[in-house]
Amino acid sequence: MGKIFEVIALQKKTYSDPGQNRDAVKAMLDSYSGPDPDFVVLPEIFTCPYDNKCFPQFAESGEGETYRFLANLARERKAYVIGGSIPELEEGKIYNTSYIFDRGGKLIGKHRKIHLFDIDVQGGQYFKESDVLSPGTQITVFDTEFGKMGVCICFDIRFPDLFIEMRKAGARMVFIPAAFNMTTGPAHWETLFRSRALDQQIYVLGCSPARDEKASYVAYGHSILTDPWGSVVCELGAEEGMLFAQIDPERVDRVRRQIPLGG
Repeated sequence: MGKIFEVIALQKKTYSDPGQNRDAVKAMLDSYSGPDPDFVVLPEIFTCPYDNKCFPQFAESGEGETYRFLANLARERKAYVIGGSIPELEEGKIYNTSYIFDRGGKLIGKHRKIHLFDIDVQGGQYFKESDVLSPGTQITVFDTEFGKMGVCICFDIRFPDLFIEMRKAGARMVFIPAAFNMTTGPAHWETLFRSRALDQQIYVLGCSPARDEKASYVAYGHSILTDPWGSVVCELGAEEGMLFAQIDPERVDRVRRQIPLGG
């Protein structure tokens, strides 16, 4: 578990055409000239606009085009792929779903957003995912050669019990495709990522879409990595970019030895 590994998160613009979004992911990775990452992380709802009107239109069922694209990406890059999330259609229901693939392109996890984004902030953001989407019910933890990792999606971060369960299941890092907005982002984004990393003594990485002021839903951006001490390791701004970081799994053990919380 002591081996250092590399992660890269792609903070990309979101286009109205799923094919253009998939091409943009490939173009961003093709432009990257740094060390080969062990994990590639994409944003929440990266294949279409984050809009209730778009979810039924662009929902994919079974092993659809985006599923196959992500599996091929994992094989080509020889990296684990945390496939952001897409609208997933199954038996008449639509879920906000993240697919997770191993280095060979095999599906090793699938997280359906448990806590749907239903908010109405006075003078700020209104959104109700439950008008269109159905909630998932399961935590998501998967095995790697670097230890167990967890995945959840955006609003899930506000529920500490979910992170307690992921830690109990062995997660040493949690990846979070997320799209906070211009009301909740400036107020809560960094605080929540630092809090979940601190209270569970884990690494937490959030990957957001880039900000587009013309979109119906304006994402905050600021993809971020926080560590088991509750510190911000690195963070992007609002624009498109790639967040690259090296992760030292032994830091999890050091922090837990210094401040033992149990579990």
